[in-house]
Amino acid sequence: MEGVTAAPEQRCESGGLAATALLPERTPARASLMRNVTPSKDENGKAIEALAALAQASRLAIFRLLVQQGPEGLAAGEIAEHLSLPGATLSFHLKELARAELVSVRQAGRFMYYSANYQSMNDLIEYLTRNCCQGATCDISCAPAATRKRRAS
Repeated sequence: MEGVTAAPEQRCESGGLAATALLPERTPARASLMRNVTPSKDENGKAIEALAALAQASRLAIFRLLVQQGPEGLAAGEIAEHLSLPGATLSFHLKELARAELVSVRQAGRFMYYSANYQSMNDLIEYLTRNCCQGATCDISCAPAATRKRRAS
């Protein structure tokens, strides 16, 4: 993707990639180019689908739980237990998250394991922050929290 560089790999406590794996390039030479970057219809559609999937309390809770669990994810029964959701309700919400490509599913024996799709999460964050501050170097107040540098006291 033009205007995006891989940040130094950052891992969260669970070993998964941190949400800042992709960040918009903030160099002065790129700043003027980035101001006029218009997302494609496909990018808009994917972002709308992901945001719509997350715009429901149970799905947001499921996604946040899976992000916290790391790339190994959780079995469907464990998700239901953590969030006190009936199986049919959980199945419906996981299907919606999978349709939006926010979760991945794998089968191990007779269990289905769900995990957050970190690449899709990073793509959404990149899409939302692509033209932040009109492409100029961001002030600390608008940079994603995970990338902010702490000021010396």
